[in-house]
Amino acid sequence: MDRLTVVDEIFLRTHRGMGTPIALQGLWRTDDALEPALLRSIHDRLRVGALGRRVVGARVPGARRGWQATTAAHPLDLGAPLAEPAILHWADTLGTNLDPEFGPGWRLSAAPLRTGGTVVALTCSHVLADARGLIHAVATALAELTGQPAGRPRTPTDDASRLPDPPSEPPVPACAYADTSIETPPRNTSALTRHAVPDLVTARGPRLGKTPSHLRALRRNDSDWADARAQWTTILAGTARALRQGLPRPPATHPSAPSPGRAVHSTVLTFDAAEWDAIAAATGATPNSLFIHLVANILWANGFPAPTIAASLPVDTRDEPRVDNDLAVTEIAIDRADTPATIRDKARDAYQRRMSSPAGLPEEILQVLPDRWAYALSKGAGERDILCSNIGTLPDALRTVGAHHCDRVAARAIHPGLTEFPRTQLSGYLSRLGDTYTLALVSLSGYPETLDHAIDHACSETGVQPTHW
Repeated sequence: MDRLTVVDEIFLRTHRGMGTPIALQGLWRTDDALEPALLRSIHDRLRVGALGRRVVGARVPGARRGWQATTAAHPLDLGAPLAEPAILHWADTLGTNLDPEFGPGWRLSAAPLRTGGTVVALTCSHVLADARGLIHAVATALAELTGQPAGRPRTPTDDASRLPDPPSEPPVPACAYADTSIETPPRNTSALTRHAVPDLVTARGPRLGKTPSHLRALRRNDSDWADARAQWTTILAGTARALRQGLPRPPATHPSAPSPGRAVHSTVLTFDAAEWDAIAAATGATPNSLFIHLVANILWANGFPAPTIAASLPVDTRDEPRVDNDLAVTEIAIDRADTPATIRDKARDAYQRRMSSPAGLPEEILQVLPDRWAYALSKGAGERDILCSNIGTLPDALRTVGAHHCDRVAARAIHPGLTEFPRTQLSGYLSRLGDTYTLALVSLSGYPETLDHAIDHACSETGVQPTHW
């Protein structure tokens, strides 16, 4: 069977109440009403597609949990007509009762808009997929309606087709990417490990706990006994290497901001892509660094007191379209004096840095420890003041639902049942479809009532003109 990755396991623990609960959500709007029969057809395709799976336990100590196919699904959720200002409030409520283990882990919902059109939401547990995986599932289901290929979302690096993929080993030096117009890494880069959330201590050199190729091949479709042997081999060898280099460092911790007064507030903005790209070019930046600069300045405009903002930057690491958590994370520090151009340089350098496992130990150790121990070892890792996730260019399959045109599409994360706030104050998710950029913002700060003013101020200072959903 296919097995859970370290990242999958971390999100499984958040589902179990250890950490910040996260569900992924894709939102798309059509300019006319969708027929219930069409929505049921999409629901049926999703039910038998890549999201149709659940987590099952292993019977042998040390073996990883696995994926089992399932056609169980929440019924198609058809809501009452919505006014446009109520769309995000409605969408924020759709993450409840998603269970990647014992119940359906995803839900398809739709509601007509009072002004005409329909809004559709696909919400799934982060255990099942990351944002690009969710987009792939949607694009596949929509493409099957017309018999067209789904394609795949393009990363910002895909748009920079001049850059060749580097060899897998040895690590590629930063000077290999001398084109300063690009700061995102190419797909398949070995300069990023695929564990997104263990502590982000930057380091160069060999990755601890790297699994030999013959063991990686063994793990995909094997017995629990074989997987346990492979896991323990990796863990013991990696731990021995770490100990030979000295006692492991404890993972860095970043205390969460106090929760009193904090609230979740969602906003979705659209921007003219040509204008956005022109402003980025005029400032010596890229669309991605302009995005990071904007999110940081929104947080400052909304009352963030510190002179430096730590930004968490997820990076897609998949080499083919699939519904999986296949990402890595790096970070940069942003000062008030930074411009989109200086952020471009910082991000470009950061994307070449590796990420260490907790305390220098092999990342697989998180899969054999009891859940509460593993959570304590990785608690708060990957959380910074802001999260800037550039999802990239969405597939053309998302432009239509059957015969209906999609005028707006967004992807984001929501936090169902959140009781303890993380360090993260503001999360931004940028995507492009056609001639439009869409920025979904999720604020976790103590000033939700001033967020809209902060957005307007930061956009005005940056020179971009937002349109609110």
